[in-house]
Amino acid sequence: MNRLLLSVALLGSLTVPAVQAQSAAAIAKVDVADLSIQAARQRMYPGSALKVVQTLARGSNYTRQVVSYQSEGLTIYALLTVPNGTPPKGGWPAVVFNHGYVPPAVYRTTERYVAYQDAFARSGFVTLKSDYRGHGRSQGEPLGGYYSPGYTTDVMNALSSLRKDARVNAKRVGMWGHSMGGFLTLRAMVIDPSIRAGVIWAGVVGDYHQMMTQWNNRPPASIPQRVLNLRTAAVAKYGTPAQNPAFWAGLSANTYLKDLGGPVQLHIGSADEDVPVLFHTTLRAQLIAAGKGVQSYVYPGDNHNLSRHLTVALNRSVAFFKANL
Repeated sequence: MNRLLLSVALLGSLTVPAVQAQSAAAIAKVDVADLSIQAARQRMYPGSALKVVQTLARGSNYTRQVVSYQSEGLTIYALLTVPNGTPPKGGWPAVVFNHGYVPPAVYRTTERYVAYQDAFARSGFVTLKSDYRGHGRSQGEPLGGYYSPGYTTDVMNALSSLRKDARVNAKRVGMWGHSMGGFLTLRAMVIDPSIRAGVIWAGVVGDYHQMMTQWNNRPPASIPQRVLNLRTAAVAKYGTPAQNPAFWAGLSANTYLKDLGGPVQLHIGSADEDVPVLFHTTLRAQLIAAGKGVQSYVYPGDNHNLSRHLTVALNRSVAFFKANL
């Protein structure tokens, strides 16, 4: 073997253990208790000014840029859209986009949720779609959203960063989330009741008892076992939701629905292969019981991405934000 090939071989043999060690170190620091809503409310989410990294081709009536912001000392990337023209008095209304699970290693800022974000951008909203830590070029470890607080923290710092932008009306900001992003959206809305409205598509919005006992979803093969083991470690330390209901209730946004500062719109397909419709219908009932505004749409025969009713669902979502932001 020549020196070049030997160097490449040695580099390859050293890289994987280094990554595994880094992940093991990050996982060792995770305590699911840090996901409690009360703990999240005590944290500071300063965000930062949005830094332009790359200017992209314009949309139909808006600009597109890859930007970055700071979250717990990490540089997180995001896709920002801004309407053309002079902002209205006070600034443009804005929507934080929270994407669902995409294998972090293959995630790219400009390749996912383009049609979704475009619909809001064309309708006069500033939008910001965050690449959670460990996704694409974002720094940090991708440890999932359900048993580690990192993604929630990134979303809250995205919110703060967007509100700092002079073009945005900081009092007219909502959130949109799909699947895991729906989980993050509901959490963000109870952590910060000043979020004016939320739209959730096919959201993982059950409480932890439901998530552990009524969700038959098979985890994607792309999720490392060491990340899946976070649930096992959490149960070993704190017991199951049946054994320790008060603890797990404190982690669930569903427990704090009375604190919501605005209405929620829910969408799901009746044939969703990834998330139970039960999560959707239960949350709807909980929101009504809490006296909160809710709109609910179940699309017959549709899938996790609402592919058959995409235009209808987007139009309803845009109209909802126009009415509530």
